[in-house]
This record gives sequence, C-alpha cells and structure tokens, in this order.
Amino acid sequence: MISFKYLIVWQKSHELVLCIYKVTSQFPKEETYALTSQIRRAAVSVPANIAEGFKKKTLANKLNFLSHSDGSLEEVKYYLILAKDLSYISLEKYLELELCCEEVSKLISGYAKNMKNYYNNKATNTQQKN
Repeated sequence: MISFKYLIVWQKSHELVLCIYKVTSQFPKEETYALTSQIRRAAVSVPANIAEGFKKKTLANKLNFLSHSDGSLEEVKYYLILAKDLSYISLEKYLELELCCEEVSKLISGYAKNMKNYYNNKATNTQQKN
C-alpha cells in the first residue's frame, strides 16, 4: 500500500522540521514557550497536513490540506526572519533554512498541480467512456 512517506514533498518537509528542531534547541530558554514553540508547531504542521491530505478522497479536500501546509510554511518563514533579526540564528543558517523552505514550497505547488492534472484526466477519461 502506498503511503505519504513516499512523497518527496513530505520527505523534504519532514527534513525541514528536523532542522527547525535542531536550530531552535539553541534558542534562549525564555523562548521555550514563545518563539521556539511557535516555529516548531508551524513547521510540524507542514508535513502533518501533507500526510492528512494524502488520505482524503476528494481533490478539494486534498488541496485544502495542501493549502494549510503552505500557509504553515509561510508562518515558518516569518519566524525564521524573526529569529535572525533577534540574533538567535546566523544569517548563514537563516539563508540555508530559507532555501529549504523555498524548496518545500515549490514541491507543495508541484504536488497540487499534479493532483489537479490527475483528477482532471481521470474525469476526462470517465466522460470519454460514457
């Protein structure tokens, strides 16, 4: 049986989460329940929504979960800017994580486009058979 774990978009977003956890472990302790918690929550939401959307039956539901995933990714991008501006991460680390975010964003967009094409082709083939 196929699993969300085989999706490159999920794999890359999971890698991003691991990187976020690693970098936020160095944040000041007073940020534990503030920025650290917020960025981790947003980061985890990206692959979690991809995974949940994977099992949804309709295109609209699948795309809705990808939209949530993409929104959470934008939230992560902001928190990274904030972390950089507060000097919690270096410019180099920020640029590295920003690049990872951009890669995941492109993968989400590509996955959504592929799903739309698949469902459109499926509908066209069904109509042609009738």
